[in-house]
Amino acid sequence: MKAEQLDAIFDSGADIIPHLDLSTLRRPNLHQKRVNVDLPTWMIRDLDKEADKIGVTRQSIIKVWLSERLKLEKRT
Repeated sequence: MKAEQLDAIFDSGADIIPHLDLSTLRRPNLHQKRVNVDLPTWMIRDLDKEADKIGVTRQSIIKVWLSERLKLEKRT
């Protein structure tokens, strides 16, 4: 299918998903790399408490908090 045909389908409001090859879909910058960090016991305990409060894992809360901080730092 040519780009003009796909554009016409999209512009008409029709669903273009059946015309796409999603098997090669990649989201940029989401490749994961394992990192080990040594933390004091009190910090792990506090992280676990905060994670339990909102019903997520320790790893999830660390990722969210790091992401929030990095976004904040980019703004300054």
